[in-house]
Amino acid sequence: MSQKIRIIENEFSGKIAVVTGAGAGIGESIAERLYAGGASVALLGRRISPLHEVCNRIDPTGRGTFPIEVDVRDSQSVQWAMRSIIERFGKIDIAVNNAGITGPANTPVQELDIEIWRDVIETDLSGVFYCMKYEIPAMLENGTGAIVNMSSANGLVGLAGMAAYTAAKHGIIGLTRSAALELADSNIRVCAVAPGYVATPRIMDSGKEVTDWMAAAHPMKRLATREEVADFVAYLLSERAAFVTGSVHSIDGGYTAQ
Repeated sequence: MSQKIRIIENEFSGKIAVVTGAGAGIGESIAERLYAGGASVALLGRRISPLHEVCNRIDPTGRGTFPIEVDVRDSQSVQWAMRSIIERFGKIDIAVNNAGITGPANTPVQELDIEIWRDVIETDLSGVFYCMKYEIPAMLENGTGAIVNMSSANGLVGLAGMAAYTAAKHGIIGLTRSAALELADSNIRVCAVAPGYVATPRIMDSGKEVTDWMAAAHPMKRLATREEVADFVAYLLSERAAFVTGSVHSIDGGYTAQ
């Protein structure tokens, strides 16, 4: 199901991009896509070694990428990371707030451990807020910017047994819309992307029974590729989407149309 990333040459030339959760999965592909399009990319994640691996693969020279170990649950850690990016590259132009965890599946609300609830909400929702809190001032300084927040198809519909994840992904959409309205006259756009199930290495390692079930949940009867999601995010960050803000974009093979 691998698919080649489609590149518009130099589309992001001179741009400084931030991608959280960039050490694997969708975040890795987004970072690769933006770098291939000409951006310098700060790759943020909870563990530094996967970030180094991605940077070494896509940018052997190390001049156009910057791996940063950060815990998006910690506002001070996020603030430090954004300051470090500005010190290294001078500005922040575009950002993809992608870091997230799912928490346990098949767990009813009344059985969900409070600490797990807090961890999912802090990572998936508060983490996006903390990143935006420190990305937006840098963009206001530039007089321009674009942010994509990664929600989920399950941020648009309910999902039994995963209340924390579903609540967080719904919350991202509300946060995105509020910020978009606040920034609409400042030349800063904010959108959300809501993927269905994506063929990341972690998902594919879950076994054929699971991936077949996930594929069957989509009317198109397959999973999205990481490259498809990355290309869609790149479009929203680009000047091709200059009149797009405050909107939520499904890339889910018809999942939420059912």
